[in-house]
Amino acid sequence: MKVLVTGANGLLGQKLCLLLDEDKSIDLIATTRSKLSIELTRGKFTVLDVTNPLQADQVILEEKPEIIIHTAAMTQVDQCETDREACWLNNVSSVEFLVRAAEKINAHFIHVSTDFIFDGSVGPLDELATPNPVSYYGESKLAGEQVVINSKLSWAILRTVLVYGVTKDMSRSNIVLWVKKSLEEGKKINVVNDQWRTPTLAEDLAMGCVLAAKKKAIGIFNISGEEMMTPYDIALQTADFFKLDKSLINQTDSTQFKQPAKRPPKTGFIITKAKTELGFKPHSFPAGLSILEQQL
Repeated sequence: MKVLVTGANGLLGQKLCLLLDEDKSIDLIATTRSKLSIELTRGKFTVLDVTNPLQADQVILEEKPEIIIHTAAMTQVDQCETDREACWLNNVSSVEFLVRAAEKINAHFIHVSTDFIFDGSVGPLDELATPNPVSYYGESKLAGEQVVINSKLSWAILRTVLVYGVTKDMSRSNIVLWVKKSLEEGKKINVVNDQWRTPTLAEDLAMGCVLAAKKKAIGIFNISGEEMMTPYDIALQTADFFKLDKSLINQTDSTQFKQPAKRPPKTGFIITKAKTELGFKPHSFPAGLSILEQQL
């Protein structure tokens, strides 16, 4: 089975490509807009800037993948708020370009989305919850979903929450790495206690993508961890796990932060559908920290 992955240098992209590269039943085409930062043993690397419609067309028509897994996106929430043009290009137009090319070869399309399409008034949420984004990032990701839903393709949308993990080149940070690094440097940190999420290990999200690809799953699936936690809870558990000084962690609420983009207060996912239909089994948060520690 030939699988093309976009955004192969991202946290999810790296984990997913390494997983697919090990699988002898998969012919992997890993794509990024510049050089690849991981080493593949079997897979092939091709340059693809998803914001370039001609390139999207050319690469997809040339490679003819059976499945496209679209992980590339602009995910910096505040930057999306202030640079809306770049946000729309990366999160909506790119989906249109890829979908248009995919329709020509009738590929199965797997699109990665986010809990930020919801307003955060309730949580955890199932796949039938009504989206109502409170940020431009959320709006763009919801618009990207609509492009996929309205296409002529067979498709799956995998929504996820607060992904953490380690990239090969340490180029991507996330809440766990930020907390660990800050406490190791003896820095006091302020962490919010009024937002709720179900944090997701990058390896688990990658496995969710593989399961959806192998089953050619159709529809919307929530792929995340299971534990509802605040960033403050995450920080405390991270400090405990790595035996760091918890007294440096100060709990605060989101009113204390002046950020360009609004965050949904409470999201988190119910993952029953992914467990029953895909066989998805996420790690617990402590088990996720243990995997992260081995990689570091």
